[in-house]
Amino acid sequence: MAEPSLVASQEEPEERVIEAALRPKFLDEFVGQARVRRQLSLVLEASRLRGRTADHVLLSGPPGLGKTTLAMIIAGEMNAPLRISSGPAIQHAGDLAAILSSLSEGEVLFLDEIHRMSRPAEEMLYMAMEDFRVDIVVGKGAGATAIPLDLPPFTLVGATTRAGLLPGPLRDRFGFTGHLEFYSVEELELVLRRSAGLLDLRVTSAGFTEVAGRSRGTPRIANRLLRRVRDWALVHQIDQIDARAAGAALDMYEVDAKGLDRLDRNVLTALATKFGGGPVGLSTLAIAVGEEPETVETVAEPYLVREGLMGRTPRGRVATPLAYEHLGLPVPASAPFAESATLFGLGSDEPDESLEE
Repeated sequence: MAEPSLVASQEEPEERVIEAALRPKFLDEFVGQARVRRQLSLVLEASRLRGRTADHVLLSGPPGLGKTTLAMIIAGEMNAPLRISSGPAIQHAGDLAAILSSLSEGEVLFLDEIHRMSRPAEEMLYMAMEDFRVDIVVGKGAGATAIPLDLPPFTLVGATTRAGLLPGPLRDRFGFTGHLEFYSVEELELVLRRSAGLLDLRVTSAGFTEVAGRSRGTPRIANRLLRRVRDWALVHQIDQIDARAAGAALDMYEVDAKGLDRLDRNVLTALATKFGGGPVGLSTLAIAVGEEPETVETVAEPYLVREGLMGRTPRGRVATPLAYEHLGLPVPASAPFAESATLFGLGSDEPDESLEE
């Protein structure tokens, strides 16, 4: 069995407790996502001035960028209780009816991975969001009876990593839609400074930059790496964490300077060496690294593609010149993009005379 990935593994219960403690409670404490934060602040302030519940909110974007945290902040800003569930947990209309019927007035209902709800539950949610009522069907066949049930006004906050899978009628019923972007290194440094203060850690500016640069633009990963650096410093009896200490700690956990972990490098190395840079099919590549195709596709591939280290073509996955450069390997003449690699001087140590003129 393959070892778990530090940057993509499931959190342990203790990790979840610490993660919750690091979450900001109000919009003023939330770092990054300035556009979404500004727009959401306006929506919530207008709702408070009207004395009504906030419009339904849809948050989309990759995992770990703060969708759950923003849902908690919405409840906190509106001084309302929060109910948390998820799309996979709602597979029948009755499951959703049970949740909706127990909501109190003004309560915030957070549905994570809302795109994975069953179709009958989605159709029930349409009426609940728009008219604050649902029809409970009692009985079967010709004797079935629909009993209308009025609901108190509530705010639905839906989160999804795949907004394109949401049906149009459901997406249109949200009053506000915010898409969360990956964080810059500077924004991640601010996240880490706040977390270090809460964890009572002494970290230099260079230390924050080192951790932020390996965090893949994701606050959740940044906080997780900071806790691992904290553990390393504790064991090695280091009072102040600088760039060298942070780098040594993350190197031990096999997170390199670009944020790639063991799985990422295995995928990239197999693609570049065993298959000559590709193209190669996903299943074949997964077998070569001893992982499931779904793991390679959902865990490693998105970041490798985003960083320009891997390309996806109709014939399969290919390694780019940047992949060879990162691995410290020469670009073989038969590799895809080899011509462009030579153009930019990545395939040879010889100087490009055409660029010297």
